[in-house]
Amino acid sequence: MALLVAVADSVFPNLDLARAVVARAGAELRLSPQATPEAIVATARDADAVLVTYAKINGDMIGQMKKCKIISRFGIGVDNVDLEAATRQGIVVTKVPDYCIDEVSDHAMALLLSLIRKIPASSARAHAGRWEMPAVVPIHRLRGTVLGLVGFGRIPQLVAPKAKAFGMRVVASDPYVAQPVMQQAGVDKVEFAELLKIADYVSIHSPLLPETRHLFSTAVFNQMKPGALIVNTSRGPVVDEAALAAALDSKQIGGAALDVLEQEPPVSSPLFGRDNVILTPHTSFYSVESLEELQTKAAEEVVRVLSGQPPRNPVNPEVLAASRGK
Repeated sequence: MALLVAVADSVFPNLDLARAVVARAGAELRLSPQATPEAIVATARDADAVLVTYAKINGDMIGQMKKCKIISRFGIGVDNVDLEAATRQGIVVTKVPDYCIDEVSDHAMALLLSLIRKIPASSARAHAGRWEMPAVVPIHRLRGTVLGLVGFGRIPQLVAPKAKAFGMRVVASDPYVAQPVMQQAGVDKVEFAELLKIADYVSIHSPLLPETRHLFSTAVFNQMKPGALIVNTSRGPVVDEAALAAALDSKQIGGAALDVLEQEPPVSSPLFGRDNVILTPHTSFYSVESLEELQTKAAEEVVRVLSGQPPRNPVNPEVLAASRGK
């Protein structure tokens, strides 16, 4: 009987690349007709592996996937998968941490530059026939300013040299990255409180964890340099949008550029309709090449596990250790 790989949901034009990869393990690919829990379980109940993008894979769903050996995410974060439930059931969960680092770091810089130079607001006025500079002043020089990176993983490690090319001083706060790593990148390691105090611009690159949900709150905005700008290409819930709106109203924060929001797609937001807020619809990861790479690498993790090999990027490696001990 052929192995079955279920796909919970997909953002790809087609799944030809993943289908070709899993075929190497003698597996058939089957896409759920809808991204609802019921449809996903119906598709994945007898699957040997599950591929998932944005769909929520909760404990109840995992409990019904009796044959599943791996849940491989088309993406970097795995906050949509119940890791504890997967671990209890002996299912390894994997991610693709290195597929869009060029795209997201480029997007973060594009958002920051657009915010600093007030390009969207200027463009909108010009298109409306308002050829006027006074409406968008002041604009400040980039050279000599300070960019604070919250997190210093793969993506911010690529943001740093791009920012430094514009003459910015780059500082970073990340308790899990040693000072020599930052020093080698020409970045100053600082505590989070110090970063808030000295940064003219803050770019967020934190994973979404219980301790980072609404990390950027009223208390944190009040610690930031008055008029500072904030960019978020990580996860929407890291920023409390109501608190950010209030900080923009009070001018404690000078502007924000966000590729991610607390609710996606948003129904409404206190950030809508503001000249000093740039929003993009979670597109920082996207390029034709990055999607091809993502689909291939996520499917390769499935093939490795189904072939008895360890995956390259397990999120819960204790599952692998337990299986080796049996």
